[in-house]
Amino acid sequence: MKPIISASACASESAGPRPPVLLDVRWQLGGPHGLPDYEAGHLPGAVFVDLDAELAGPAGDGGRHPLPDPEAFGAAMRRAGVRRDSAVIVYDGGLGWAAARAWWLLRWTGHRDVRVLDGGLAAWTGELSKETPEPAEGDFVPVPGSMPLLDADGAAALARSGLLLDARAAERYRGEVEPIDRVGGHIPGAVSAPTTENTGADGRFLDADALDARFRAVGAEGDGTEIGVYCGSGVSGAHEVLALEITGRPSALYAGSWSQWSADESRPVATGPDPQ
Repeated sequence: MKPIISASACASESAGPRPPVLLDVRWQLGGPHGLPDYEAGHLPGAVFVDLDAELAGPAGDGGRHPLPDPEAFGAAMRRAGVRRDSAVIVYDGGLGWAAARAWWLLRWTGHRDVRVLDGGLAAWTGELSKETPEPAEGDFVPVPGSMPLLDADGAAALARSGLLLDARAAERYRGEVEPIDRVGGHIPGAVSAPTTENTGADGRFLDADALDARFRAVGAEGDGTEIGVYCGSGVSGAHEVLALEITGRPSALYAGSWSQWSADESRPVATGPDPQ
């Protein structure tokens, strides 16, 4: 199943006999909370999901956005009406990072039918609703392990034995700026592959051929090489995992990402444009 869906196809399925569960996960790093935007207008039937509270655990040793407790995540998904056999479509304001985080978490915990609305709310041309739905309680029970996951040691090893992609902005990778974390730079051996290059100006993913060329250019030749991805805190990295999946390349997410790696002063840091 293709992991993304167009706005027109989403509208068609939503009007069908078995409409998908719609999750609104609008979120912006350091920005205002997404709930007021949801209340001002959302896809009809969509339920708001709070990334910071429901798609991540408390910040700490695991990084700024560590994975949520599976039981707490399952409760949030059941509240939103997610069932084991329901189709789920997630969307955000258009950047795609938050939606990809929700997609990855659902896939990681065993849900098989999850797609991201390509281009997010900005791609939607239908009517919006201000009504807050009250869906029937879902029955989804998370079983973690269906998507590959890396810890810090695994990411370091993969940077040596396979291909570890850094999905942050190139200037953060090079260590020229670091607006959030303790120190700038990258995991030694990681290759710069900014998430922003997965999409066009409209926020929609490049087509599969263009994505294939983009990943070949950074060393993902499609030859079976093991691939891992990290970002600042595990949110935009999920977007890169999603983009890789569009091309048929499985990849593992280092969820703690740079926020966890850089917090430990004993871990090595590389700077400049070269992986090492």
